[in-house]
Amino acid sequence: MASMTFDGIGKTYPDGTVAVANVSFTVGDGEFVVLVGPSGCGKSTLLRMAAGLEQLNSGRLLMDDQDVTNTEPQDRDIAMVFQNYALYPHMTVYENMAFGLQQRKMPKDKIEKLVRDAAEMLDLTKYLNRKPGALSGGQRQRVAMGRAIVRHPMAFLMDEPLSNLDAKLRVQMRAELKLLNQRLGVTTLYVTHDQVEAMTMGDRVAVLKPVADAGESNLQQIDTPQRLYDRPANLFVAGFIGSPAMNFVRADLEADGASLRATIAGTGIAFPVPASAALSAYAGRQVIAGIRPEMFLVCKEHEALFNEPIPVAEALGPDTFVFFDIASPPVDISDVEDPPEFKRKGTNRLVARIPPVSTPAPNKRLPLTVHLEKLHWFDPQTGAAIRD
Repeated sequence: MASMTFDGIGKTYPDGTVAVANVSFTVGDGEFVVLVGPSGCGKSTLLRMAAGLEQLNSGRLLMDDQDVTNTEPQDRDIAMVFQNYALYPHMTVYENMAFGLQQRKMPKDKIEKLVRDAAEMLDLTKYLNRKPGALSGGQRQRVAMGRAIVRHPMAFLMDEPLSNLDAKLRVQMRAELKLLNQRLGVTTLYVTHDQVEAMTMGDRVAVLKPVADAGESNLQQIDTPQRLYDRPANLFVAGFIGSPAMNFVRADLEADGASLRATIAGTGIAFPVPASAALSAYAGRQVIAGIRPEMFLVCKEHEALFNEPIPVAEALGPDTFVFFDIASPPVDISDVEDPPEFKRKGTNRLVARIPPVSTPAPNKRLPLTVHLEKLHWFDPQTGAAIRD
């Protein structure tokens, strides 16, 4: 087992494209850290640099405080698990799991023990003589895991290993991988674009975003899943973590005696705001309020902050998502600092999570209020969270 430290990592391609910039974090010994973000955020590039398959332009990579930046991939004692399993179709399960050990000239009796121990752990013993074509997707993924496990590496690197599986099997394999990590205690760096995977599997989650130049950093926040959800560092993290995404509205903030009052831009919707030292500094300015879908409450009409027609409702069994529009400029986190003119007016579509029994008929109005004390607040210029 080993810790893994990314120290000011950067990667710029010859054409000037910045893939990774100024990324620094440590994966603790035995920790399961997930890299998550949209396409182009650098998560797979970071994984490839950890494996030694991609050269760094700047920074260092440390394993147990030893600099391995220029160490060859085969000398890093790291095992990788890929999206496409990378199994040899002409070999049996046993042969696939044993192949890497055979290449290292390991004694046959030791190979036998390692393969059978891993097969028992992964419930693959009865499939050892089958070839990959005779296995299900989940079984093939377990074989790929087994091939990595038999090596007893210092760390696992996993690149979207569940993305080829169907939804039901993906849920099952998420639990299996997490239990396996707890059992083995091997340091793991896991890449996914699926925030549900990230939130359910990671001890900590690193949220990345694409960057335009080397002066920025891909890494927006690294924290436990719950803290990412409850205390996002900025608009990007708040909008990326959570499904459906957090609603954002522009609000004009004014002092109201010892407290504050917010008015949603372009509307007459106003409400009191619990004062804090950080938020009070924005009195007289516009801020961005973040509303999670579950913060909405169905209420009586005289209590409503919103009472709009509901054109779309999505029934999901225990919950229903209802969508409605307000006459307020939409917030696009990609250009929050200087939105183009057409985005400074128009309508903003919000989504609320409500009990199924409250679902209205199509285009009927639904009175909604909000847990005001739970609102998130963000600086409209920097996108940073406003909190004490």
